[in-house]
Amino acid sequence: KEDTSIIIDASKYIEELKQKIDILNQDIARSSSYQNSWPMVTVETLEKGIQVNVYSERSCPGLLVFVLKVFEELSLNVLEARVSCTGSFQLEALGVE
Repeated sequence: KEDTSIIIDASKYIEELKQKIDILNQDIARSSSYQNSWPMVTVETLEKGIQVNVYSERSCPGLLVFVLKVFEELSLNVLEARVSCTGSFQLEALGVE
């Protein structure tokens, strides 16, 4: 009876490990598809300041807040900005140091 109990417990444990592996593989697949679509960022120096463009095919929750924090850390004062977060993410900002 003890041997049977050990085998059953081991079998259950193996099934749990298989489920965890499946979940991890799904998480990896999701994160790798996200990493392949990193936002495209361009920065251009203009006479009146710096033009920053950020574009992502997918809307990224929290991206706008992150970009604004980076502007703040760089002491970049935004003079004009246009943002669209519908479906995709697009930011055009003109700033000065």
